[in-house]
Amino acid sequence: MLDFTLESSLSGKVAGVDEVGRGAWAGPVYAAAAVLTADAANSPNLTFINDSKALSKGKREIIYKQLLNAIKSGNAWIGIGSAGVKEIDSLNILEATMLAMQRAVADLPFIPETILIDGNKTPELPSPSKAIVNGDKLILSIAAASIYAKVTRDKYMFSLSKEYDGYGWEQNSGYGTQRHQQGLINCGITEHHRKSFRPVKNIIKQNTIYS
Repeated sequence: MLDFTLESSLSGKVAGVDEVGRGAWAGPVYAAAAVLTADAANSPNLTFINDSKALSKGKREIIYKQLLNAIKSGNAWIGIGSAGVKEIDSLNILEATMLAMQRAVADLPFIPETILIDGNKTPELPSPSKAIVNGDKLILSIAAASIYAKVTRDKYMFSLSKEYDGYGWEQNSGYGTQRHQQGLINCGITEHHRKSFRPVKNIIKQNTIYS
């Protein structure tokens, strides 16, 4: 059950952190760090808030706008961070995700007293941190971070789709779909593809064999 109980029980500002884009074949991995006040957490405007994967695109967009309003009113602070394709390929996706989380926390206007991370691993951070498995389904601030990161990354991938229109990024956001697979075959690899990921590596190998 998603709630604000843990954040309320801790002193000072508590940030919830989540990532998006780990499994995508193209584009950066994003992370967000969200700090909510009790007023924001109890606001009826955030009624729909949930793990971003459990929400429709339309509901994510609504909550994203509500979070922006909460930021403007001083009832929320959200930092955003990302790690690019070159970093993913050189470090590996796990380490790149940790880097994106560090950057998201650093993007906040203050250092939170406690940081709650979705998952089972925490990066090195400036404050005490706790990993919470399925945190995006349990912790309100983590769910808010999940939605904010998802919408931000989707917007970025949509912008890339205007330049690279053969892969369906405006719909799949760089994740593996039949259209994306066909785009790799028909159009080849772009600078935004993760060359360390198996589906992309396979296309590179095939092109090497046939060239």
